[in-house]
Amino acid sequence: MAIFLTEKSRVIVQGMTGSEGTKHTRRMLASGTTVVGGVNARKAGTTVDFDGSAQPVFGSVAEAIEKTGANTSVLFVPPAFTKDAIIEAIDAKIGLAVVITEGVPVHDTAYAWAYAVKANEGRVEKTRIIGPNCPGIISPGKSNAGIIPADITGPGKVGLVSKSGTLTYQMMYELRDLGFSTAIGIGGDPIIGTTHIDALAAFEQDPETEAIVMIGEIGGDAEERAAAFIADNVTKPVVGYVAGFTAPEGKTMGHAGAIVSGSAGTAQAKKEALEAVGVKVGKTPSETARLLREVAG
Repeated sequence: MAIFLTEKSRVIVQGMTGSEGTKHTRRMLASGTTVVGGVNARKAGTTVDFDGSAQPVFGSVAEAIEKTGANTSVLFVPPAFTKDAIIEAIDAKIGLAVVITEGVPVHDTAYAWAYAVKANEGRVEKTRIIGPNCPGIISPGKSNAGIIPADITGPGKVGLVSKSGTLTYQMMYELRDLGFSTAIGIGGDPIIGTTHIDALAAFEQDPETEAIVMIGEIGGDAEERAAAFIADNVTKPVVGYVAGFTAPEGKTMGHAGAIVSGSAGTAQAKKEALEAVGVKVGKTPSETARLLREVAG
């Protein structure tokens, strides 16, 4: 099985006609993803050819859902328009919105997330947001929503949740012999939709995920909160990796949320919190992969 993204996912791309949207729509189609169209109000009614696959362009997410039965949207929208694009997807009641865009103002993300929480109240089918500033999500052999390379690994028993796109790809490669149920890059901004805890809870419930890899990084307290959640709620083996042991204090490293202030948010503090609840933490991605093999049997 898989979490959040399955073979039943029908994907639209907000921003499909832009350069990044076009490039990655082609890659998603090539990997077997069921892409059913794109959204661009200025080009509604046109089609875009992707190596023989003619994808319709709709004027809104709501129209795309009505015409295609889409339940997932991948957003390749410029930062200035991302908030409105997320809200449009929420209003249309899309099941999953994967926000790839980097550089979205934190205030805009906060607004969109608060909007989602309010809109989801009482809904049977809620809108899940992944990102922003993330590589997306892949369930190998089933579907790929975002920019994660599809040829690194195949389906298997490992679940992966990561703040870092690049480390997502590396860990998938390191464990390619085991394969993955789902690999999800949640993004490294200060405010994101889906968290480590959300993914851990879903992997715990997925019968075909047998072991979990959690990749964190300096900044914030997400990993410490995930450690507390693991202690109380996760029975499957979990291994971890925390990027940023050598990061200087007060300097943002790579992601907007990866900044250490005093003793808060350090890699060492996160490592200690995870190890205190029985999560083995590797010093490198390769060591983390070795630890996963050990605990997964």
